[in-house]
Amino acid sequence: MNTNGIRTAYPTVHGVERSDHSSTGLAGAPVGTPASAHPHLKAPLALSMAAMTLLLSACAVAPGMRMDSSPSIPLYSGPEQAASEWTVASAGEGAETERVSSPQTIAPADTASLPTSVNSAELAVPISDINVALIQALRVEEAKRNARDQPRLFSTAEPYTLGTGDVLLITVWDHPELTAALGANTQTQVRPSDAPAGFVVDQAGNIAFPYAGRINVTGLRTDQVQAQLERRLARVYREPQITVRIASFRAKKVYIDGEVHAPGVQPINDVPMTLYEAISRAGGFTSAADQGRMVLLRDGVSYPINLQQMIDSQANPSKIMLKDGDLLRVVSRDENGVFVMGEINKPMTAVPLRTGKLTLSDALSQAGSVNANTADATQMYVIRGGDGSQPRVFHLDGHSPVSMVLASQFDLQPKDVVYVDSTGLARFSRVLSQLLPAINAGLTAAIVTR
Repeated sequence: MNTNGIRTAYPTVHGVERSDHSSTGLAGAPVGTPASAHPHLKAPLALSMAAMTLLLSACAVAPGMRMDSSPSIPLYSGPEQAASEWTVASAGEGAETERVSSPQTIAPADTASLPTSVNSAELAVPISDINVALIQALRVEEAKRNARDQPRLFSTAEPYTLGTGDVLLITVWDHPELTAALGANTQTQVRPSDAPAGFVVDQAGNIAFPYAGRINVTGLRTDQVQAQLERRLARVYREPQITVRIASFRAKKVYIDGEVHAPGVQPINDVPMTLYEAISRAGGFTSAADQGRMVLLRDGVSYPINLQQMIDSQANPSKIMLKDGDLLRVVSRDENGVFVMGEINKPMTAVPLRTGKLTLSDALSQAGSVNANTADATQMYVIRGGDGSQPRVFHLDGHSPVSMVLASQFDLQPKDVVYVDSTGLARFSRVLSQLLPAINAGLTAAIVTR
């Protein structure tokens, strides 16, 4: 060694001379020295390269969900069915069978042929960007649907007509002996369903009155029954004065179920049974009632009723007249929830407001907003089709807070799924967190056995 700054030569390695100022590599190995000269470096280096390759390839199978650019829904029950050969009978007698041996992808417009022919393995789901034009189009579509159903429910009040089970109280003035046909009028009602004293309309729609005989009163008003009795009693009494009134309304009734304080049967009387009248008799809405999605079942047909939407469109809900046998169901808000998942602070089922309205911003707010660390705000999706309708996907680019204006105007439907995708860095971090324990264990084993 030369302490005066004079370069000292060392023996050459593979013909290369190095000085005492030359740099060294890993584990003190000089730069330029082949790895074969240091066998103890081979195992860690190879293991590190293998771990890096595995780590990069694993990013393609990162754990969790993510939204593909062209999503689809499988039509078969399993991949083995999709790959197998299908035989489908075509419509009509004597038609040849159609064989399907490979999975395909069909557009939503072609799904009308699915009931008669299975010709695909996957159903393509379109993705629509949420913008002002889309929101307006969805509102017009909803308004047209309501305009088609609501006019069938509106009607005018009609006078009450008698039916089987009604109880009449008939008074003939100056002839109290005729009321003796009722017996001693001292009976008290033990149960509300018991008929009070009076003339009960039998199953055939008749009543029997002294000196008047049997009279069919089904479908008649009280003034019409009074006129018939006056004509018949005029043969016995001179200018009889008769009063007819209904003592108990038992022939017609409506059924109210769901989120009201007093669900059950409500009889229809001479007061018109409007929608509001029925709800008022049932004690009003409970706090869990969804006033935007009531259902009226009439003659086997279900009619949706949205009170808030009717008021907004200047349609008076009090003009909806309930008829005999109608079933009004007030749905709970919990039944119309929206599933919020993905990169959310509190994944949950968001419930609509009492008016039945729930926007995308409402759902995100109930779920504690998106996760600022892992959420990709440009990849917000609303997946629709949980009610059995045509699947659709709506996309919102929420990178700017201004986009929340669109979110506050986009109305969600029951069973919608709000999904917020994760960033690439978040997926990479999750892969890394799962692979690092195995990598560390392998490196430790290599160092120990070295």
